[in-house]
Amino acid sequence: MNTPARGPGDEPEREPLSRLLSFHRAGPTVLRMVVGAQLRRLREASRISASDAGYEIRATHSKISRMELGRVSFRDRDVADLLTLYGVADEQERAAFLSLAREANVPGWWHDSADLLPGWFEAYLGLEEAASIIRNYEVQFVPGLLQTADYARAVILLGYADAPEEEIERRIALRMTRQQLLTREAGPHFWAVVDEAALRRPLGGPEVMRGQIDHLIKAAALPSVTLQVIPFQAGGHSAAGGPFSLLRFPGPDLPDVVYLEQLTSALYLDRREDVDSYQAVMERLCLQAVPAEGTVQLLEEIREDL
Repeated sequence: MNTPARGPGDEPEREPLSRLLSFHRAGPTVLRMVVGAQLRRLREASRISASDAGYEIRATHSKISRMELGRVSFRDRDVADLLTLYGVADEQERAAFLSLAREANVPGWWHDSADLLPGWFEAYLGLEEAASIIRNYEVQFVPGLLQTADYARAVILLGYADAPEEEIERRIALRMTRQQLLTREAGPHFWAVVDEAALRRPLGGPEVMRGQIDHLIKAAALPSVTLQVIPFQAGGHSAAGGPFSLLRFPGPDLPDVVYLEQLTSALYLDRREDVDSYQAVMERLCLQAVPAEGTVQLLEEIREDL
């Protein structure tokens, strides 16, 4: 390895132990992100490359990258070896760090439904659970966090028409459980921008859609929800590429993430320039949409037409 030696006064800067411990109730996804971010800071302060760190734990550069982004679980041996490499010698601090890393490996609440979920969507559920702000643009469907059970059934049947009824019910229940985020104490703020086309497409039939519109009217009154609709008269708009979500997390050291769902996979973007581009698109969408205070009136008009 070609790691430069540290001299006196070159000890790595790291988060105070008390600050790291303050995250222990934050859930496994946040913990993985926090532990990963601290490992990155320790490595960079030690002037050690990701490749050299990977060599130390018998892994690759990409494994170190995934660890630092909180995208993988942590092995005790790997974390302990990295702490040694980065000069963390205090036994109390090492023990606390390793304890947080173990907590970060605890399965999420959706673990019992893992057989229903592709791996790429399990990752999103963890990010959604951990976020402080979720911004979502939808063009074809009502956002999953705002769907009624009847509407969710109609959407799910589009992709799983041949699935047994028990599986359909489990998928609906999973979606309803996700929605508990919106009424959870200290939960995220959900800001949705929905194309009018999604609200006029009668999935499940007119009665199901009227129930869905009624649900959206109630949701718009929640303090944790901001709902806007882009009307047809707005014409073309800047999100012609399709739906996406922006997730922001508590703490300045956790990067924003853009989530792009595809038919059989998903993309997670966290490069600053990518996030900034999608942030700018989202801001333009909000300007093109009916202001939030006019959402209920528009929803009532759409309901009358169904």
